[in-house]
Parts: sequence; C-alpha cells; structure tokens
Amino acid sequence: MSVPRTVLAVLLSLVLATPAWARLVEEQFDLPVQLEDAYGKAIAQTIRVTVFRDDQAETPQPLVVINHGRAPEAVHRAEMGRARYSVASRWFVRQGFIVALPTRVGYGVSGGEDVEDTGGCSGKRYAPGYAAAAAQTLALVQHMQQRADVQRERTLVLGQSYGGTTAITVAALKPPGVAAAINFAGGGGGNPKTQPGRPCAPQLLERLFAGYGRTTNLPTLWLYTENDLFFGPQHPKEWFEAFRAAGGHGEFVQFPPAGEDGHSLFTAFPATWQPVVADFLRRQGYPIHEDGAK
Repeated sequence: MSVPRTVLAVLLSLVLATPAWARLVEEQFDLPVQLEDAYGKAIAQTIRVTVFRDDQAETPQPLVVINHGRAPEAVHRAEMGRARYSVASRWFVRQGFIVALPTRVGYGVSGGEDVEDTGGCSGKRYAPGYAAAAAQTLALVQHMQQRADVQRERTLVLGQSYGGTTAITVAALKPPGVAAAINFAGGGGGNPKTQPGRPCAPQLLERLFAGYGRTTNLPTLWLYTENDLFFGPQHPKEWFEAFRAAGGHGEFVQFPPAGEDGHSLFTAFPATWQPVVADFLRRQGYPIHEDGAK
C-alpha cells in the first residue's frame, strides 16, 4: 500500500542521553486496512500509525511493530487516544529499531466498529478477533517494509495483552521478513474487576495457541508475571505448553509479582523486562547494545 509519509510528521525537541542521538523523531500517518469481523463482514478504513525513529541512525534498521491491548470496557477502548508506549518505544529506538505502533480499528483515534469482539464469556470465538488484529498488523508490516530506512528481513512483532496474542497469531502466519515475536501478557477474555485471574473459556485459548504452534517456526518469547489479574499464574503456562507441544518454538518467562497487577509489566516495569528482551534479541542476531537494559 502506498501511504504518504508526511502526514502529521512531528519532530520532538528532545535531547537524549546518548550523544549520538540528535533528535527522536515521532511521525503519524493513516494506513488503509481491510479485514473481516467475526461474522464475515468486510471492513475497510484507515487506522492511525505512530512511528518513532532516530534521525541520526545508520539505515536501514530493523522494524518492530508494537500492538496495544484491549480494555474490557468499550468506553476505555474509545478513550485510549493513540498507541505510543513512549518509554518502550524510546528503548527500542535506542537499541537500533524503527518502531511502528498501530491504533487498531475500534480503538481511540482510529475509531470504527469493534471488529475484535469475540462474544460473551460463555460463547467465545477467539480466532476471528485475533485474525482481525493480525490483518492490520500485516498491512502495517508490508507498508513499513517498503521504506528505504527499514531492513525488510529483520522485522520483530511484539504486543501487550490482546496485542501479545496478536504477535503470536502473526508469527503463526509466517509473513515474509518477520524474524521473531514477543508476547507480553498475551491472552483474552480477562477482566480484573469482575473475574480476577479467571479469563473466559481458557481452554479455547489453549486450543488456539496449540493451533498457532503447529505453524510457527519463528523464535518467540512469552513474558508474564505471577500476579497477572487478567489471566492468573497458571493459564499462561498451559497456553505456552500447548503451543510448544504442537511444535511451536518459544521461551516462557514468568516474573515474580509486579505491583498490584503484573499485567502491566510492559508499561509499568520496564527495568524488569528489558534485560530479558535484550538477551533474547541479541541471541536472534539483533545488534543490541551491551547496555541494553537502559
């Protein structure tokens, strides 16, 4: 897809700690996407994408696409604005990546129908919701890989919560140029207020992840905490074991309790996960800095 790169480009007047950096550049653009909801209805609209990069870096650079999660309440999904994850994004830029963050259909500034709705707790249909999120991710990957400053064969897909499962969904599709995936607290059907640690139909997610494992040959990293109030301590282990038993390649790390709800590990506790992620990426051949935990 051809999308103007100049839409809403913003230069942040920010002096960073490393002298080699002059500015962190933040851009926005609208990306056309096409997908289907759980009922087979075709959806075509644009979504807002935020890009972070170092304007002094040698290019091309590897790309990381970071997918956001899904709030249980519709009002919070509408109010989320746009996905930025500024702390994590800055860290990945520091490690030599160009970062792209989609705000998917049905969320924040992108708006539109709730194409990722997977039904009520007693009748979940998880696969179509993640397929819709994955379709948008693939459209963004394909667009970004056309840029001259992106290293096409070294794309990393990553996500938080619903976005973490989306990263594994994308990995199972084996898209060209995607080299690895990282799942932060991935899952679905959780609500820490009404059913803490007890997601809807976890056995269906177990089957879903097993299906993904049958077709995933990329290295994957799964990161959770013991006090995840969306999914609890045990279900993520079962999902990962189903994935691996079916043939998926992956590493599972469960951190000790983090704060009141470890589901927020990605946003609230970067110093905890950064060394683990840096080590994983270094082993996949990414040129991570020795001070990768900064």
